[in-house]
Amino acid sequence: MKPNFETIEKEAIRLLSFPKNDVLATNEEIRQRQLDLDRALALGNLEHSKIRIYFEDNQSKKVVETTVWAVTDQRVILKQGHSIPINRIYKSA
Repeated sequence: MKPNFETIEKEAIRLLSFPKNDVLATNEEIRQRQLDLDRALALGNLEHSKIRIYFEDNQSKKVVETTVWAVTDQRVILKQGHSIPINRIYKSA
């Protein structure tokens, strides 16, 4: 696991607050994040595999282990309707 990322349960995501700015700085990082999320979506739908999503809310860096159900242009949708804004995600693995 990456250092300095606090593990949380997906049910706690709905209690978090997310700033509007992107956590990534370069277009290359943003492009790679989208590729990783597309792969996570395929794994979730085809194999029901859980992945780790590394993200940051308005307080700290966090990681959640979950199945990705959908990816919109702005959010990653998890089970039970929980979601994380894409611009707050560092990576998924």
